[in-house]
Amino acid sequence: MTTRAVEPVGAGGPPLSLLEKAARVLSAFESAGPRLTLTEVVQRSGIRRSSAHRILDQLVQLRWLEREGRDYRLGMGMLELGAMASHHNRLRRAALPHLHALHESTGHLVHLTVLDGSEVVYLERIGGSDDSVVPSRTGGRQPAYCTASGKAILAFGDAAPVERVIRDGLRARTPRTLTRPESFRRELAMTRERGVAFDHEEGYRGVFCVAAPLRGAGRAVAAISVSGHGVHREMERLAPAVRGCARSVWQSMFGPGRQPEKRTRPAGAGPAGLPQPSMDDMMAWLRFSDWM
Repeated sequence: MTTRAVEPVGAGGPPLSLLEKAARVLSAFESAGPRLTLTEVVQRSGIRRSSAHRILDQLVQLRWLEREGRDYRLGMGMLELGAMASHHNRLRRAALPHLHALHESTGHLVHLTVLDGSEVVYLERIGGSDDSVVPSRTGGRQPAYCTASGKAILAFGDAAPVERVIRDGLRARTPRTLTRPESFRRELAMTRERGVAFDHEEGYRGVFCVAAPLRGAGRAVAAISVSGHGVHREMERLAPAVRGCARSVWQSMFGPGRQPEKRTRPAGAGPAGLPQPSMDDMMAWLRFSDWM
């Protein structure tokens, strides 16, 4: 028996876009077995067989699906995206009470950020109307090289992301932006020594920031920062509070029962006293998470 699908239309009547069709194809794998044939995808999605076949091939090329013989299943690309979303959600939930406490104790704007390519993405922004001088928003992006958060994450990571940031260009945003690669690398080295990163009006005039990496013994997975207008008078005083907030968030994510035996701290691994779980990068951290 041949399965014949009628091409669906959107709520307003016009045919579905390619993106909507792809979403229906992927949704066919919800509440289903681990594998589906083309015929089963057509039946579940309502997409014409020819369209479904083309979309499935494209999703396989993107690693969102995998193909074995006549069967399709979710691929590593989808699992990685889901893991990233789960990581960000768990990270935000663990961090929120500590971010609010940091905002209350300092009176300044607080951010939680992660690195995406050459930019930082703001997962959370805690502050009031007085913080409107800082042009940030949840979900917004800024170049990593001219933000304290970006420098905090890059300083405690691999060399490859640093080189990518430099290759993409250190463009002047203000007269104080670090635009020379050697100066930028020197700043990251100083960040590793201090355990915190500073932004002295490097992204926006009048905006200062101090950030601490969120990490254990391995790479930084995020950064927590305090920023605002006039923070330059308090950055050294605020640095211990920001470091302490990052330490508290890390402990909240792992808990005392998730810390393995203490290892010797390698040179440049950051300030003593941080929890030292055996994690080398974000995906390693996810193996400890509850999402799996």
